[in-house]
Amino acid sequence: MTPEDLAAVMEATWPAARVWREGPFLCRDGAGGGKRVSAASSAGDWTEADLDALDQGLVLVREGETALDRALAARGWRVVDPVVAYAAPVAELRADLPPLSTFPHWAPLEIVRTIWAEGGIGPERVAVMERAAGKHTAILARHADRPAGAAFVALHGKEAMLHALEVRESLRRSGVGANLLRAAANWAAAEGATRLSLVVTERNTAARALYARLGLRNVGQYHYRMK
Repeated sequence: MTPEDLAAVMEATWPAARVWREGPFLCRDGAGGGKRVSAASSAGDWTEADLDALDQGLVLVREGETALDRALAARGWRVVDPVVAYAAPVAELRADLPPLSTFPHWAPLEIVRTIWAEGGIGPERVAVMERAAGKHTAILARHADRPAGAAFVALHGKEAMLHALEVRESLRRSGVGANLLRAAANWAAAEGATRLSLVVTERNTAARALYARLGLRNVGQYHYRMK
């Protein structure tokens, strides 16, 4: 998965409220939806003067953009939230799940919104999901007859991307996260997708261990520089 592939899937499945060009940079307004939809990114050759003129105080630095990273570091911009991308063929992630354990649906049920809110995924991030132009779904997971977790998955061509996977704290380490990921793969396969990807902060070691255990592979990384 190239950095360009990753950027295209992220842009389509987790879209900003507004995107505009500022010299060689694409700038974004996320309307409160988080860093991914609120950061500028390089879209062409830039100069030192372009960096001086850049209004947005958050820049997404992709893998391979070493010169940009060094130039921002020299200006005192600090690294924020290094992120790792994972992906695997949908066929390798599909699985038969216990009956009534997961429910793909749209629009999100109120209990799904509640679970997301408990994990800090509030209305502004749900609004990001609602802006996705391609096919998309929310997934509710249940465990021991109780609502246990939620996730969002959206398509961009043959690519599916998983976002907002949240498991209730009291039910973590009970297989709910794995069920959500498998359910996302099952839904994606039914919609014709061939690959499932996701991004996770580098520091979230528990989630990264789960993804590696399920067969997803590290396919890239990026980080932010904040003014």
